[in-house]
Amino acid sequence: MDRPLRDALATQYGVPAESIREAPGGVANRAYALGNDLFVRIPRTPAFDQDLIKESTVIPVARAAGVRTPGIVAFDTTRALIDAPYMVLERVHGTDLVDTDEPSPAFWQEVGSQLALLHQVEQPPTGVHPDNGGGDPRPTVDQLATAGYLDPGTANWLLACFDHLTGLIPDNLPPVLLHGDLAQQNLMTHDNHLQALIDWGDAAWGPPGMEFAKLRLDHVLPVLRNYPHHEGLEASILWFHLSWGISGLAKPPQPGQRHWTAPPPSRLLGVLRFYASSPPTPWRELLSQKAQY
Repeated sequence: MDRPLRDALATQYGVPAESIREAPGGVANRAYALGNDLFVRIPRTPAFDQDLIKESTVIPVARAAGVRTPGIVAFDTTRALIDAPYMVLERVHGTDLVDTDEPSPAFWQEVGSQLALLHQVEQPPTGVHPDNGGGDPRPTVDQLATAGYLDPGTANWLLACFDHLTGLIPDNLPPVLLHGDLAQQNLMTHDNHLQALIDWGDAAWGPPGMEFAKLRLDHVLPVLRNYPHHEGLEASILWFHLSWGISGLAKPPQPGQRHWTAPPPSRLLGVLRFYASSPPTPWRELLSQKAQY
């Protein structure tokens, strides 16, 4: 942050200029601690302005539902201080999971309780649009096979898997309010307790199973212990892990990213790792011999 902007923020929010420190940010925003109690997020480019505007409507709704997320102190779109919209939030005193040891199952159960509250919201907030997670992955499987990323036998097996999983997912599942980026960098912890869910720029109105697509499947297991079960939930979660894993297979590497899904093969290797651990029912049956070609 340049000195004039730092000094302007310090004056505006009554904190010492030397207390403003950059924090690890995401793809969309630069992030800075403003002293001990405040935190500011500024879009990296104008392409991300709408995501921050969306957050300004989602955060109050999530908090009203009982979700642990920092409250908004100020949301400024005037561009008088910064040539971008920016948001000042209450500061969470904790660390994200990228920089901590593996939490216990109790932590993940807390995440499940928070998702249960969020997914009870009955109407999408302003600016939150429907999202089905990318649609049918089977054309992508065909394209990857044609391009040589998949051999024909594996492609046929994947198509059979998607057919099998689709048959297990009810057609009439109501959409829910999704955090949309439930990943390690957006889960704040302290003393093995969930402090907050942060970064709501990817919030969407979509299928419940899509919410779990950015968590490792071995973490999904304890999350679901405190999450209301419904028919086809595990099949839907696995469907998204496979679908998004396939869609990212031909993408170039992204070195330096903090999220575990950045390397192109990570999702598919995550599924392999999960199934190598002999997961419990009903997971182990989802990729059973029922998925034949």
